[in-house]
Amino acid sequence: MEYTKAIELSTELKQALTTAQAWYFHVIPAGIEKSVIQFYSSDQNDIDSTSSELEVMLGREVRLLSVPEAWLLEHLTRYYPNAHQNRGTEMLNTKSQDLLTLMLEEAARIKSSDIHLEAFEQRCRVRFRIDGKLVERYIVPSPEYPALINKIKIKAHLDISEKRLPQDGRIIYDQSGYKFDIRVSILPTLHGEKVVLRLLNRDATQIQLDRLGFTRGQLNTYHEGVKNPNGIVLISGPTGSGKTTTLYATLKLLNKNETNILTIEDPIEYTLEGINQVQLKESIGLTFASALRTFLRQDPDIIMVGEIRDTETAQMAIRAALTGHLVLSTVHTNSAWGTINRLIDMGIPPYLIASTLKLSAAQRLVRILCPKCKKETSFSSSEFPRAFTAPFIPEEHFIAVGCSDCYFTGYHGRRAVYEIIAIDENLQEQIRTNQLDATTYFSQTKTETISQQAFKLFTEGETSLIEVYSLFNL
Repeated sequence: MEYTKAIELSTELKQALTTAQAWYFHVIPAGIEKSVIQFYSSDQNDIDSTSSELEVMLGREVRLLSVPEAWLLEHLTRYYPNAHQNRGTEMLNTKSQDLLTLMLEEAARIKSSDIHLEAFEQRCRVRFRIDGKLVERYIVPSPEYPALINKIKIKAHLDISEKRLPQDGRIIYDQSGYKFDIRVSILPTLHGEKVVLRLLNRDATQIQLDRLGFTRGQLNTYHEGVKNPNGIVLISGPTGSGKTTTLYATLKLLNKNETNILTIEDPIEYTLEGINQVQLKESIGLTFASALRTFLRQDPDIIMVGEIRDTETAQMAIRAALTGHLVLSTVHTNSAWGTINRLIDMGIPPYLIASTLKLSAAQRLVRILCPKCKKETSFSSSEFPRAFTAPFIPEEHFIAVGCSDCYFTGYHGRRAVYEIIAIDENLQEQIRTNQLDATTYFSQTKTETISQQAFKLFTEGETSLIEVYSLFNL
């Protein structure tokens, strides 16, 4: 094995060491052969001492494999990101109300999207999702955990006596200068109730299309697509890839006094002045498809549908586009090109897709290296994924390290990378005749893919190679 390449560490293997142990010994589990546990290590000067200590601690024979220091540091940061915080801050003698306020204020301050509260046999922990990754922030004493959960239930108007069934609720938070909605989800587990708080910041004033990550050419193409008087514009990507933020930025661009804009969302993440927003309520029959039927009787110019997830919604969106409306929505596919096939799979005839789809976009979020702690090191071509042909090979690159400013993750903030396909006459004909050829299209139009845009961020020192591995078409 070439140790300059990135590795994927399984959950079982990762659990061979705690975070504190991995950083103390400066090792990463490599695998198990018979009764011998192998670890990656960069310090070969004290190999005997490290091996002996690990063997005593684990009660098994240990073998150390030599790897470069920069490689080890990058993977330690990736798989054991909370090293310098001793697995969170112990919260002793803290009232549940004070602890809840402390967590919410900190989460709002650092722009965390979710708070996870989890109960285990020996301890209870609190993790924040920061820039898409979970980071452990607090340890809650087990006796204090039930009171904290009850406080959350009371604020969310949930049944505090119900501990056997899942519950969902909502909290409106308006304290200390912070105002946002909190979606509460409670799940009974083996050792207690797991709670996830999703923070929805309703302030959309800072959302601007030109600040999201579009290149200049992509932004021009996107503007042309969304300024069509009718048709469908679709944004694809997995959950948490920023699709909704892009849609809100688009609505801000299109929001004019002379324009009637209606949205159906689940949930409403931002409130926009001048736009009529409707919350999905499937329990009473208010679905995406039923809302679209009503929207067509409300004299709309632009309709935003939170997600096209079934055939009925897709058919209603097509109908709205055919009757002279601009429809904006999202769909779960892996690429902008895959959106076309997804609509065909939903049963939409190719000729209707060709006549209504104006633009297809795909996006992902890439974490940006923390400018205060990122480390520059030499680069080897062997670090590239085998299936990726690089335009050029940089001599140096940056890796994540971790500091107090970035909560020891090595990253600070995220940027969207996009893939934009404008449906021109040539592509319309390909869709209509069901003769789609992605390879020919991308080579002829020189459309920049998500992986190419992410690679550009890597070569410019904005992110690490490990961060963009998942975006390569391997």
